[in-house]
Amino acid sequence: MKKTISNTVKIAALAMAASLTFAGCSKGKDALVIQKQGVFTSGGSVTEPVAGNYAPEKSWLDPTRAGNTAHIDHANTFYQIPAGKTKNPIVYLHGYGQSRTGWQTTPDGREGWSDIFLRKGYPAFLVDQPRRASAGSTSRMASAGGIDAWGEDGKSYMPGDQAWYTHFRIGLVSPERYEGSAFPAGEEAQDEFFRQMTPNTGDYDEKLFGSVLSKVLSDAKAMTGKKSIYITHSQGGRVGWQTDTENMAAIVAIEPGGTPVVGSEEYNKFLAAKIPIVIYFGDYIDNGPENIMSTGFWKNVRDTAIEFAKAYNADGGDATVVDLPKAGITGNSHFMFQETNNKEIADHIEKWLKERGL
Repeated sequence: MKKTISNTVKIAALAMAASLTFAGCSKGKDALVIQKQGVFTSGGSVTEPVAGNYAPEKSWLDPTRAGNTAHIDHANTFYQIPAGKTKNPIVYLHGYGQSRTGWQTTPDGREGWSDIFLRKGYPAFLVDQPRRASAGSTSRMASAGGIDAWGEDGKSYMPGDQAWYTHFRIGLVSPERYEGSAFPAGEEAQDEFFRQMTPNTGDYDEKLFGSVLSKVLSDAKAMTGKKSIYITHSQGGRVGWQTDTENMAAIVAIEPGGTPVVGSEEYNKFLAAKIPIVIYFGDYIDNGPENIMSTGFWKNVRDTAIEFAKAYNADGGDATVVDLPKAGITGNSHFMFQETNNKEIADHIEKWLKERGL
């Protein structure tokens, strides 16, 4: 973690807070009072100097970049610690094509989970993973033929609005939504959602990202004195399984891109550390269109997670799979934390955490 933490904010005048609202704080609600906030980086490396001697008289005008290095492949974390007595911090890790923005707000401008859980006393550590968004610095751009780079020269961003919309189970084809959908309605909300999408600048490296997120959890522990609740989403769920457990209190995996193979190194790591795990799945899986590949994909992911949890519990662990429709919470897509019932789901998670003393 960098030694300098910027943008620290302290607010002591609680008597004046009634007239104060922060971004993401809905009108009519009590002000969300933040004791401290800032930004820091974790992990990463520095490249070897480009061949040749650096010429300060030319500086950035030298196209050869001789002698220059680059700081790369770190995570960038924005954190907020609420006023008053706090609980375990929550480290939020986004999924593919996303950044920390998805936890901070919703497509229709309501409070995101970071604000909702801040109100419950959980400090927020919102991560942009390496090679994404504010942590985009890397040594080699995304390879041609990957999920980001497209075209013969590999320099075009691969389009995918419609493909992701279907795969995320918001609806069959944009702008249609599935019947009973909790995804915010209207063209403006859909436009806002699509504009949250952002590509990797470099190739996806699960092991590397896991090692860097291990440092994020370590930094959060150093700053708060407590182990982190680790909330992951989608592709971030896969990175979550690669993260060290030393500074982890629990994992809340929101529709992860998979679960550890029973008996694998990752599986045994979490079991040995006695990490409680809860995995959430939304709607339109059992009742999704049967003729599209994404329905089968998510059925397989969920059913595999159920088998993982059975084995984990049989081996003495604590794992729960929550199928939201079976819990009476319906209409949710892959982005349940941004939908109109996101607070109801946050309350469900809080109950699970409290049952485990968190």
